[in-house]
Amino acid sequence: MALMSAGLILSAVMTTAVRAPHLREEDPLTGVRVGLPAAWTGRATPSESVEILVLAGHADSQGIKGAGTSGAAVDLGGAKPMDPRMRDELFWNQRIRDAVVRTGQQRGLQIRAYEPDQLTIADEEDPRTNWSVGRRHHDAGGYALEIHFDAYGHHGVGSGLIPSLRSPATRIDESLALNFGRYPLNFRGGLGGPRRGISILEIGKLEGQLERALRDPQSRDAVVAGLALRIVEAIEQGVGKAPGPATRRLSSPPDGDDSVPQAKDRRTSAVDG
Repeated sequence: MALMSAGLILSAVMTTAVRAPHLREEDPLTGVRVGLPAAWTGRATPSESVEILVLAGHADSQGIKGAGTSGAAVDLGGAKPMDPRMRDELFWNQRIRDAVVRTGQQRGLQIRAYEPDQLTIADEEDPRTNWSVGRRHHDAGGYALEIHFDAYGHHGVGSGLIPSLRSPATRIDESLALNFGRYPLNFRGGLGGPRRGISILEIGKLEGQLERALRDPQSRDAVVAGLALRIVEAIEQGVGKAPGPATRRLSSPPDGDDSVPQAKDRRTSAVDG
């Protein structure tokens, strides 16, 4: 039964990747997709050998403003945090980050992870923060991607990609946007990560089927592996590597007007829960 459950979850993840999720308002696993108008298209073409840096959102802001969401299970259901040292969002951000890097390296991508040496770094300009490391990586010619889960309920918006504002959106951004959704460029007035050259991937709201599947020990590994593969295959297509069986062509048209009301910048996430 456990293997069957995990298999069904993985099948749902990969079926979503095979189909054209940019035409779907809701994904069977990751839930609602961002529905805000966005008119950007990623056209800049990175080299196949571009170095990709993957960050876990909120890895340096635990216990302070910008710590990320605890998820519906903890805040609404009274569940224990996955790790008492951190919000549940960071716990899952780290696991998806590590699975993406592991899978990407196995498939020949130039990809690595970064983990700050402290869970709390109050100075956002400290050279050890995600923002500082991601900015240096971007400015050196690499691609920086920060993994997030969105807040639950009305606090969150949904899955999607927020591209870097420091340079034109790339084909990697475009491919991820086709897979997960497309946020406006200037979401919430322009977030700190994108302004420093870091693209943000919101995998989905930390609630409902997605959170249950992650927390269930019988399906957790399959979900993490399936999401990581979906992300890696999108990156592969973005850099021009031969697409796997669960990728699609980059042919999505713009979604509409790229405008959104200004709001106060947040530490590392589109929504802080």
